[in-house]
Amino acid sequence: MKYVLIIGDGMADNPIPELGEKTPLQHANIPMMDKLASAGMLGSVLTVPQGMTAGSDTAILSIFGCDPKVYYGGRAALEASATGIKLNPGDIAYRCNMVTLESGDKPFEEKMILSHSAGAIDGALADAIITDLFNTPDFKKAADEAGFLLYPGHSFRHLVVQRNFALQSSKGTSSGKLVLTPPHDHIKERLGQYLPEGSENAKTLTHLMRLANEILENHPKNIIRKQNGELPANGIWFWAHGAATKLPNFKEKYLKSGSVISAVPLCQGIGVQMGLEKITVEGATGELNTNYEGKVNAALRTLENNDFTTIHIEAPDECTHNGDLKGKLQAIEWIDSRIIAPLKHSLDKQNIDYRLLIISDHKTLISTRGHCPEPVPFLIYDSREDKNTGLSFTEQDAGKGEYLETGTKLLEMLFK
Repeated sequence: MKYVLIIGDGMADNPIPELGEKTPLQHANIPMMDKLASAGMLGSVLTVPQGMTAGSDTAILSIFGCDPKVYYGGRAALEASATGIKLNPGDIAYRCNMVTLESGDKPFEEKMILSHSAGAIDGALADAIITDLFNTPDFKKAADEAGFLLYPGHSFRHLVVQRNFALQSSKGTSSGKLVLTPPHDHIKERLGQYLPEGSENAKTLTHLMRLANEILENHPKNIIRKQNGELPANGIWFWAHGAATKLPNFKEKYLKSGSVISAVPLCQGIGVQMGLEKITVEGATGELNTNYEGKVNAALRTLENNDFTTIHIEAPDECTHNGDLKGKLQAIEWIDSRIIAPLKHSLDKQNIDYRLLIISDHKTLISTRGHCPEPVPFLIYDSREDKNTGLSFTEQDAGKGEYLETGTKLLEMLFK
């Protein structure tokens, strides 16, 4: 028996007026997902525990069987694991996004966040700009004094580690109740109310963010981007801070060997910490235009020697954060036609038994361009049976099936 988990990040949504009060899953042409929903078990699940922030960090931890209330220590620490960054006791990791902030002479606090990803900036260019910033004398001095080390992320997603944070704390920069806000939840909102707060260290982070905006606004590469009609990477945004965590071993927990296929460091990091093999696919971007076929081929190869694999597709979530409804619909349809359909056909040709778990980790709403903690649809398909329920893979039909109060039960159900 082979097992595949397919995560369409942020696929689920609420009814949208432009779609005749349908959700994207209801409106999209997804014949394979609908076929599998009818043949298998369809239900809804609360992947984000009540009281916790909705995000892929909490949701995917839950899907992998790790209760976020027990194991969640911060997204950036999980992402660090994906790239081999070792966090020592006393270290704190931060996600450092390249962002686009409103240009002009407005005070920093009054500027709007225009893009959480600097217009989905190319990885090589993002690395070059962030490296230039950390080498600029004024910024370098401030970063060095704070104990910050940069780890470029080859996309808009960079990591910064504050070394010896415990020592910094003794000097009055304790994290205390440091509050950092995800930029993708506040697109086209003024940034002042979302700046770091809650501790002395927040002042250091805010100073670096303000200084970065001053330096990057007139960076030569950003001037070229603006001339080309592209959004400039004229700011950085610290969020998702956390210390090192230890997750349960996947094989010991489920008695299955496996791998994780994703372009996103978070999903990779969760897999790595659980002992799963991280598989990198050339051309996988985490955006709408990614290597769908490469992910399918990688999944089939790894299943030759493993029981389980995960295919994670970030595109629906990114499109929603960008307010791109057309892109979200396209992403959902490509997951159906370029991931699930060819994967199923290939497994069927091998004449082996297999089970698929297909899920949206959380809702991402076109109406707000942010995450939502409400239950999401899931389906479990078994190649040996066809229930023929006539239900489709939609939020509405999922509400007619079994309801799970926690996502931590999903893999146990898949492996039954």
